Amino acid sequence: MKRLAPLIPVVAVLAASPLSNADNFADPGPPEVSEVPGDATAPEATDWDRLKYHAPPKPLPEGAVTENWPRFLGPNDNVISGETRLLEAFPEGGPKIVWEMEKGTGYTSPVIVDGRLVMFDRVGDKERIDCLDPETGKRFWEFAYPVEYRDRYGFSNGPRASAILDSGNVYTLGVTSVLTCLDLETGTRLWQRDLDAEFDVAPYFFGHGSCPIVYDGKVIVNLGGAGDLCVAAFDQHSGKLLWGTKYPWNSSYASPVVKTLQGQPRLLVLAGGDSDPPVGGLLCIDPETGELHDAFPWRADKYESVNGSTPVLAGENRVYISDCYQIGGVLLELTEDLKWKEVWKAPDFGIHWVTPLVKDGHLYGFRGRNEPDAWLACYDVATGEERWREENLQWSTPGPGGRDYNMSFFRGNLLEADGRTWALGELGTLAILDLSPEGVEVVDRTQLFLARSTWSLPVLHRGLLYVSQHEQDHLENAPPRLICYDLRASEGE
Repeated sequence: MKRLAPLIPVVAVLAASPLSNADNFADPGPPEVSEVPGDATAPEATDWDRLKYHAPPKPLPEGAVTENWPRFLGPNDNVISGETRLLEAFPEGGPKIVWEMEKGTGYTSPVIVDGRLVMFDRVGDKERIDCLDPETGKRFWEFAYPVEYRDRYGFSNGPRASAILDSGNVYTLGVTSVLTCLDLETGTRLWQRDLDAEFDVAPYFFGHGSCPIVYDGKVIVNLGGAGDLCVAAFDQHSGKLLWGTKYPWNSSYASPVVKTLQGQPRLLVLAGGDSDPPVGGLLCIDPETGELHDAFPWRADKYESVNGSTPVLAGENRVYISDCYQIGGVLLELTEDLKWKEVWKAPDFGIHWVTPLVKDGHLYGFRGRNEPDAWLACYDVATGEERWREENLQWSTPGPGGRDYNMSFFRGNLLEADGRTWALGELGTLAILDLSPEGVEVVDRTQLFLARSTWSLPVLHRGLLYVSQHEQDHLENAPPRLICYDLRASEGE
């Protein structure tokens, strides 16, 4: 596919083979860096026009373990939280709402660190970053900048990548590849780069959707830029390009993660977005230098396909990746010579965009490209054996006008916390599941709302659950919202 012309001259690239270390990319224009004014103070949280406060949550139970949630997959990038003392079952009518805010467009989740919640969405013709008190929803500050984007397939025009909180800063990557760094306390813009204008990013199917990762002083982006600048690392404080990895795969919708393989940190990037012919797969990269150790092709032979499910560590030196369009999933092992080796394939376990859960040597997840062909399955990590699939997790829910809706989790998200699994279905169902290699038991279930495209992983922090409702709620006729629910157990539970 022909690449769009750059808006300004792109980086000069020296000749290099696809597996070369990519210290060959020049920075076309490091951004100007601002300082937080010396007399600046953190603003107080105040009420604001999109907030509706309901009631305070229960007190945090004595002995409860809590964790920050700095990235969209949780503190360890694996949909597992160490939080404890949560509800054993839902109260009548479901968990109580603490507060809600009317949100703009986009498919992001909030991130939370040390009493600051950051939400990234689009309101009108601006991408907007709001910093809130996570227990009241009151706002400390806001920051916005103009954006022009219309999704070619008619999906939301807002950002896809959630914010990241690290070292007192906020990092966001917008739907048009604008990378922003703000001071968390004051909202001061420290630096900002238009990566599309500077690096001639390849066209997208649905906007730039791969969430960056901040690791060891670097903001690492699955870029898909000109000259095969596949992955780029920027200094987290100055925004300057530190290294680039050269490979001819464009940016996907799966987020980079850093995991320990063969005794060292390895950057794992499942690349593969808009390209014709369609190409993509798993890259293993040295996160310090950008050196590419190996690349394993894994992408459906279909132009409209994308790679969207984040790689997961599934055993020592082993990683599971997935494609939902044709070829399903594969377990790979990184050998001592830092090459990928195929261990087993799972053609039926193709996951679209959610991240599967690895638990006690087994892999759990909702597979399926579309709602009707989605089901929950369990695979043995050691052997690749399908232990079970559950295609009949269905029920009816009363809807508007007295109509009953046939329901399921469809392409749902799984979150492990407090010794059990929490499932959020893509129409707004929240459930507590007991997952084991023998099967699945639905311990309890509640309908939070009835809204399509509930695709974002819920966020858990200090016993409160934050759910992004991306489309209109047909039960209450409510607009898209970010909703804070009380999951704290009562004392004595």
